[in-house]
Amino acid sequence: MPTSLAPAKLLFICSQNRWRSLTAERLFDGHPTYEARSAGTEPGARVRVTAGHLGWADVVLVMERKHTDILRQKFGDALAGKLIINLRIPDKFQFMDHILQDLLRERVREHIGPDAL
Repeated sequence: MPTSLAPAKLLFICSQNRWRSLTAERLFDGHPTYEARSAGTEPGARVRVTAGHLGWADVVLVMERKHTDILRQKFGDALAGKLIINLRIPDKFQFMDHILQDLLRERVREHIGPDAL
């Protein structure tokens, strides 16, 4: 996925961008190969996803299927050619919860590769 010229850009999406996607973004802080950002789909999200976020990303990783549905409904054109991965992580964890971190590492590695986290 990443090239030697530029890191792969990963965009993590959840509903409120307070717990799951923000935790995922923090796990990638300082990673040598990947850049990560996060956003939420709901109006009250800490950072609400925009077409600009999607344009920046090489890969979009959502926490639940409903996030994919919302993105396709609101930003269909911006998703053209984008890989969207559903991590299947329910909304039951707090920010930086250790179980959440383990789940994120496991699921991201499944899809991105063993060097991801």
